[in-house]
Amino acid sequence: MTVLLPPSETKREGGDTARTLDLGALSFPELADERAAVITAARSVSSEESTARTALKLGPKSVAERLRNLELDTAPTLPAVERYTGVLYDPLDATGADDATRRWWTDHVLVQSAMFGPIGAGDHIPAYRLSHDSRLGALRLAKHWPGPSSDVLGARTGGLVLDLRSEGYRSLGPLDDAVVLRVVSVDGGGRRRALNHWNKTAKGRLTALLARTGADVGDPASLLRWAGEHGVVVERTDDGWDLVAESLEPARV
Repeated sequence: MTVLLPPSETKREGGDTARTLDLGALSFPELADERAAVITAARSVSSEESTARTALKLGPKSVAERLRNLELDTAPTLPAVERYTGVLYDPLDATGADDATRRWWTDHVLVQSAMFGPIGAGDHIPAYRLSHDSRLGALRLAKHWPGPSSDVLGARTGGLVLDLRSEGYRSLGPLDDAVVLRVVSVDGGGRRRALNHWNKTAKGRLTALLARTGADVGDPASLLRWAGEHGVVVERTDDGWDLVAESLEPARV
């Protein structure tokens, strides 16, 4: 089983000062050239505040984040699952996770980064500022990443692929035959509506539960069995897959 996550705009500061970015040590080292090209382009647009505001879509309170891209080679690193924060990653409680949970993440979770392409949850990365729709001059992320990302993901992700990426990040590494979950809410009358902001929380809770239970899920049928055993409502629909957010409320997880 492979779980694909999006990154987060918000990132934890700091990390291991003795362990800086090593492109060859990241998962899929064959992407080193593609990663270096993005880093170079990101550094270029981040060098001046005026260009960074437009290229990275920075406001007055976040414009200082451009400096992260100028220090990628020397900044301290953290495992990706600890670096990213926010409503999807907070339910994982990465800094408080036990060894078995962390091993599950390392073995099963990949993150689609705009800066580094697909990386493992345990890969050490610095803080940075770059989104799937950032503008890097002649380098267009929407053309740069899909081919190489899809190639390495297709070769790595045998068995079930649970794709929890947002649409923008799925476009950076399209995969056929992945189980793409749509997070929905069900009202008292049984009517369903897709969620926007809260879908990230549900995806984080799902990933946390998969890890804590050491889920061994190899195909859609076993995903449905696992979900039923843990009170999670995952259903196949005419146009895809639904995850009912209410089944992942904290009291039930």
